[in-house]
Amino acid sequence: MISRIFTQRAGTLGLRLALVLALVAVAAGSASALFLVSLEWVTHLRLAHPWLLLGLPLAGLLSGLAYHHYGSEVEAGNNRILQELHDPKSYIPLRMAPMVLLGTLTTHLCGGSAGREGTAVQMGGALSDQIAKRFGLGGDGRKMALMAGVAAGFASLFGTPLAGAVFALEFVVAGHRRLRFLVPCVVAALAADKICLAWGIHHTPYAISFFPPFTALAFGKAIVAGVAFGLAARLFVKISHSVSAFTKSRISWAPARPALGGIAVAICIAWAGSRYAGLGIPVISESFVQSVPPWDFLLKLLLTALTVGVGFKGGEVTPLFFVGATLGNALAPTLGLPFPLLAGMGLVAVFGAAANTPLACIVMAMELFGSAVGPWAVLACAAAFWVSGKKGIYATPPRP
Repeated sequence: MISRIFTQRAGTLGLRLALVLALVAVAAGSASALFLVSLEWVTHLRLAHPWLLLGLPLAGLLSGLAYHHYGSEVEAGNNRILQELHDPKSYIPLRMAPMVLLGTLTTHLCGGSAGREGTAVQMGGALSDQIAKRFGLGGDGRKMALMAGVAAGFASLFGTPLAGAVFALEFVVAGHRRLRFLVPCVVAALAADKICLAWGIHHTPYAISFFPPFTALAFGKAIVAGVAFGLAARLFVKISHSVSAFTKSRISWAPARPALGGIAVAICIAWAGSRYAGLGIPVISESFVQSVPPWDFLLKLLLTALTVGVGFKGGEVTPLFFVGATLGNALAPTLGLPFPLLAGMGLVAVFGAAANTPLACIVMAMELFGSAVGPWAVLACAAAFWVSGKKGIYATPPRP
């Protein structure tokens, strides 16, 4: 009798968790689809009306006011999700999702150099936590749902479900792995990716058509490139954190930080060119097919560090893709490797080093470019992670 009751309860719990995962996948995948369509629309609008760059300070002020008055509980963004996973205290308010969505869209509408992964992760996290709340999940059940939301948001945004699942695990902890949550994360990521595609979303394709023989000399070149990628990631983390600390120490009223910072970002982009505004996906694609200016990576790095450092929403990942791809392109003549290969290695390695998620980025490389890139991605991501320092773009515990 007791074993039958236990089995029935376990079966009921399993069905409930399966339903939660299904709802998380649908919610996160649909939210990413809405976000990607909206982001494409505001980007086209900005390109058609370059004068919108002048509105960046106002966009920063409005976003700052919104978070100051209505979003103090969710202003920490990704770090709020990490806080709940490490030390659960209260469910993440649903308003995190629409606030980060609108904040990111206004940033890109006016040309701020920001990313999009933070938006997808926060939407996925907020929606999944609210689903867990509705089902009365706590403890490991809630953590599973929250991690599945992170995986689903990341996977559906980039079209890399396996990388999304591994990213969720690495995102949470630096010293140990919640491997028991791997299967739920994979399931949610795969399903969310399919849901997003079902809405008619198409992800930007990148291709590496030729891989040179993997000799001892090539091994050394990959390590050298990885070191360069890691140093770029370290520089970005240092500058973005320094900008954030400086503005917080000098400007006490939070809404004024993105407003005044928006003036600086707008002036810099007006000087450097619209090439460095927004996500920069056209430049990333360009770095896979032809040589790009060798200063591209540095200008994008500085502008993105300034944009996110003063408080604009969106995240850093796609700009870090830009930094890595253009840095790899610039290294190609010196290292004597094909620039599409180095662009692909840089795309994943700089992000992996800055986010402390090298395994997810190795998996992402193989999902984007095929299994042949595996040895190159492993070396580049490992070397980049090794030299990038203990701090990353997320407030994870320091790695040993």
